[in-house]
Amino acid sequence: MTVKRMDNVGIVVEDLDAAIAFFAELGLELDGRAPVQGDWADGVTGLHGMRVEIAMLRTPDGHSRLELSRFLAPAVVADHRAAPVNALGYLRVMFAVDDIDDTLERLGRLGATVVGEVVQYENVYRLCYIRGPEGILIGLAQELGQG
Repeated sequence: MTVKRMDNVGIVVEDLDAAIAFFAELGLELDGRAPVQGDWADGVTGLHGMRVEIAMLRTPDGHSRLELSRFLAPAVVADHRAAPVNALGYLRVMFAVDDIDDTLERLGRLGATVVGEVVQYENVYRLCYIRGPEGILIGLAQELGQG
């Protein structure tokens, strides 16, 4: 048996509204927002008394989703948002964009900052990492020679 698809990537945030606004500006579409709690949620996460508010966003092509979560209980126990690019564990989400300069300008108005610099990989991509809402590490890639 093989994997059917990758369903979503999850990111825990403190300010759900700001994170939704940021990813909407990037081009993701809000599918829905809901509270999550109960025995089934406790069971799947292993967190007793878990209460969380989630927002599910989807990429314009409809193939990928991003789940943003704001934990109400239990309290957040670790903060990896400022981890450098070479930290162990889950690190970032990379998005393909049409125009990296325009994307950086729009996201910069929402507080995004470039981690290093925008670089060009051969004649294939322009790439960069940015810190988005709450310092979340996000990759941007613009494919060159398309159009």
